[in-house]
Amino acid sequence: MEARAVQKYIRNSPMKVRRVINVVRGRTVPEAINILSFLPQKPTEVVEKTIRSAVFNLMDKHDERFDESELVIKEIRADEGPTFKRFKAAARGRAKPIRKRTTHLTVVVEVREREPVA
Repeated sequence: MEARAVQKYIRNSPMKVRRVINVVRGRTVPEAINILSFLPQKPTEVVEKTIRSAVFNLMDKHDERFDESELVIKEIRADEGPTFKRFKAAARGRAKPIRKRTTHLTVVVEVREREPVA
């Protein structure tokens, strides 16, 4: 069983978000949320919110209850969104371009069954 959550138009560049999501990729949900709480980067709040959203989507989709330690981040991806283009005044009457990048974040969470102990 799996569920996904998508957060669009995040006002951070995809490179900065990817730096954060590379740390939590493939980990269990409680472990990922714990790691994110100690990272100093700005996108950690948005990433944590999206992971929690995917978990709640999974609970909504299936009526059964899960142990949070069984939930694993199967896929997490930061794609490029639209870029806001602005201009800043420069010397001698010129203009310098400013690109404000945005990100689309996708998180897929799945339930991993515990292997029986032999």
